[in-house]
This record gives sequence, structure tokens and C-alpha cells, in this order.
Amino acid sequence: MEAFLPIKKINSLKKNIQTIIKGKPEAAKATLVAFLSQGHMLIEDVPGVGKTTLAQVLARSTDLSFKRVQFTSDLLPSDILGVSIYDQKTGEFDFKAGPIFANIILADEINRATPKTQSALLEAMSESKITIDGKTYELPKPFMVIATQNPFEYRGTFPLPENQLDRFSMRVSIGYPDYESEKEILLKFSPAKPWDGIQPVVSREEVLVMQTMVERVHLDESILDYILTIIKETRNPKVFELGVSPRGAIALKRAAQSHALIEGRAYCIPDDVKEMAVPVLSHRVILKHDRMGGKGREEEALKDVLERVKVPI
Repeated sequence: MEAFLPIKKINSLKKNIQTIIKGKPEAAKATLVAFLSQGHMLIEDVPGVGKTTLAQVLARSTDLSFKRVQFTSDLLPSDILGVSIYDQKTGEFDFKAGPIFANIILADEINRATPKTQSALLEAMSESKITIDGKTYELPKPFMVIATQNPFEYRGTFPLPENQLDRFSMRVSIGYPDYESEKEILLKFSPAKPWDGIQPVVSREEVLVMQTMVERVHLDESILDYILTIIKETRNPKVFELGVSPRGAIALKRAAQSHALIEGRAYCIPDDVKEMAVPVLSHRVILKHDRMGGKGREEEALKDVLERVKVPI
């Protein structure tokens, strides 16, 4: 397998993203990890740091279909999934597909929609299909949902429940650019969309091959034990009110495999797990009330877990 690692293609994807998202290599890598592991990503950050741009660049770089849905309080499930319309000429119902039938979906400001509309994504995210009027429709492959939300804006929002947060394989924050990167952004600013000049560097078929290769990345039993020990520590009732589910453990395993592939390896090492643990697990845990102290406390608690758990040699 090592001879066929698509490292050149992956590096081209990273380069495209980093060309537009300045000074944020971690965000570029996390996006690719989620994408190649067939997961979905929640980007939680303040407005204007490039959340929408990141999704657009990924779609443009892979030559995949892309749809953006602006979530609002009056958005209905049918606005996402589609609707069956009665055709008077044929006497039958004709299904009009919604924007969910695209390879990459940007659910912008997902917490502004009602829980009923948010839940319309659940079946699509977990099974890559939807059911309408008793009929099941398969979604295109590959399929990825990238959702955004502003963590500091609460008026008129509906926080995602734990069962829906668990569907996202990863939660990341882009953050503000550093001084030099922001200066470069200002110098190169243009009214044109920043992703307009991006050219596809990977075909749909190549993406599907890379996603299959992620599943073939070798995990030694010691790495699996390392993952499970981390997961067990998140279920410590003295620290966490809610621990990581088996779905979260699977997400961490797949993210570690994807990270290894991106690094050009056909096998996982402990560092793959350590680097992915916080973005994969932080939105899946709830701290005990006496340990809550503001944003970022879950990340700190998970870093403490990683410090305590023995790393396999």
C-alpha cells in the first residue's frame, strides 16, 4: 500500500486550502482528515474568519458538487431535503430534490434553524440517504456536511443537542490569523470571491479511492487499546457528566487512520491519535458542573486525559 499513498494529491489539496486560508495549516489538515475519513465537520468560530471560504475551497479543489444552505428560523426540512409535488398531467407526485443532493453541503449558521429542521440532516449524515414519503433516496458519494455556527451569539439560536453533535466527526475553530497572515490578506484583498481562481486538483474517483485507502491504514492492537483507554477516561464520573460514545471511539479511530494517510504512512502511530483526540472528542463530552468554567474547558480536560494515559511504545 505504501507505494500507492496519494501524498502528492493530498499535498495539492492542502496547498489549495492554505493558499486561501492564510496561516491556518491545522484547519486545512483537520478539514482533510474529516473529508477523507468520510466524516462531517462543525466549524465553531466568530464571523469573518473564513468558515464559508474553507468549505468553498474544498469543493472547488475536488471538482465536487457544492451547495450552501443558509439556516434561518423559518427554514423547513423540505427546503433542505426536497419535496414531492403533484403533477396534474401525469396524476403522480414528482420529487424535486433539495440541496442535500450534493457532494459537499455547507450548513451555514446551523444553530439558527429550529430543532425540527436541524434533525432533517440526521439520517443524511449517518447513512448518506434520506427518506421522504416512505421512499428512500441515496445521496451522492462522497458526501460531507460542513456546518458553521457562532459560539458567542445566542439570541435567536437553537443549540445543537448532544445526539446531533455526536454526528459530527470533528469540531474545529479556525481562529484569527496572525499579524503577517492578516497583512497578506489585506494586501491581496479583491472584491472577487477568493476561491474563484481555485482549480480542481483531485477528481471524484480519486477522492473515493483515498477514502477507501483510509480504511486500509493499519492500526496495531496497542493503538486500539490506546484509543479505548482514552475513551474510558472520558467516562470518569468525577470529571465528566457525559463521556464519549462508541460512535465517538469509531470517529477517533478513523480520524487517526486518515491523519496517518495524510502524513504519508500506511500505519498509525500514537501521535495520530493524540493530534486528533481533542477536535474529535471535545464536542462529545460534558464536564461536571463544578468543573465548568467557560469556553475551552472541555479541550483542557481532554488534554489532561492525554497527559495521564500511557502512550504505547
